[in-house]
Amino acid sequence: MLLPDWVVLNAAIDWLGHGLWNIAWWEIVLYTLATTHVTIAAVTIFLHRSQAHRSVDLHAIPSHFFRFWLWVGTGMLTKEWVAIHRKHHAKCETADDPHSPQTRGLDTVMWRGAELYRAEAKNAETLKKFGHGTPDDWVERNVYSRFPWQGVGLMLVLDLALFGAIGAAVWAVQMLWIPFWAAGVVNGVGHYWGYRNFEATDASTNLSPWGVIIGGEELHNNHHTYPTSAKFSVKPYEFDIGWVYISLMKKVGWATVKKVPPKLLRGDVKPVADEKTLEALIANRYEVMAGYARGVRQACKEEIAALQARQADASVLKAAKRWLHRDAEKVPANAQSQLAQARAAHPALDKMVTMREELRQMWLNTTQSREQLTADLQAWCRRAEESGIAALRDFSISLRAARA
Repeated sequence: MLLPDWVVLNAAIDWLGHGLWNIAWWEIVLYTLATTHVTIAAVTIFLHRSQAHRSVDLHAIPSHFFRFWLWVGTGMLTKEWVAIHRKHHAKCETADDPHSPQTRGLDTVMWRGAELYRAEAKNAETLKKFGHGTPDDWVERNVYSRFPWQGVGLMLVLDLALFGAIGAAVWAVQMLWIPFWAAGVVNGVGHYWGYRNFEATDASTNLSPWGVIIGGEELHNNHHTYPTSAKFSVKPYEFDIGWVYISLMKKVGWATVKKVPPKLLRGDVKPVADEKTLEALIANRYEVMAGYARGVRQACKEEIAALQARQADASVLKAAKRWLHRDAEKVPANAQSQLAQARAAHPALDKMVTMREELRQMWLNTTQSREQLTADLQAWCRRAEESGIAALRDFSISLRAARA
């Protein structure tokens, strides 16, 4: 028996208003956040850490789930994403970097990051050179790569079926989540603003010590310092939720971690630095230089306090203090004159900056023999401990305790 037209109409109106899943608005918000978080997890764990950097091997179950979810949640292809990200690391902060705010401008990367991604995805040379080793099975060739937009279309159908008309808004948020947070915030702000634990060779920054919203990608400076590490957090106060998920998968046999950030080990203080000290310095150079930077900042703080105690002008030193422990090429042109003034007025700080660069050259210099570099390190430690500068003396002693 056919239902009256008014019954059918009421049912259609009810479906448009509520869909199959008649839940409160806040429950729809939770659903949206939960699904976008799964997408973030798929990007950071599968695309980024597993595929692009090979820092973790995933079991077939999570691997295939993440691939399917990315197909319906983003429409991105594994090979394209991996190739573009690898090129970003290889060409970081240069004109060839697909999405550096240092060369393209923060506004461009922040708001047009998805456009930059799509443009680079059309570069056959990029895919050929940087996209090797990604999945190339039947499903990838005949489903994901062949029908990329049918996946997100399937997600739209699901959202509309569950929530009715409001499902279109849910779908829009799901589709915009990665372009905004990953292509915009991480690639843009993550190379422009934030704090730096390590003096990486690029402009990468940590956006927040708590990596939850973007799955741990907030710790971008840590990642660029140790790109092949499956764990992005390095400080006790930092949290990487992506690493939590990897650790849980490891417990059930779904993940094999291949690499984590190196940890500087210390033993007894040696009478003189030797080849093992040199090995420890080179292997843990970023952590070593972070320790040196703390000494520079403390010495600078004491110099400022001394100036203020004498009611002397400390403005130049205050302006220059953020650049004293940075590589010379990272100091912006508008700060160089203040830095030069501060160094000229404070010989102890000038000595620390000079000796920092000498220490850095020990792993940049590829022409010297191992024996010569060890001799240079011994001479450096001797001069540091005879300098009369407490921070230099203490650092040198701690360096002689380092071991690989």
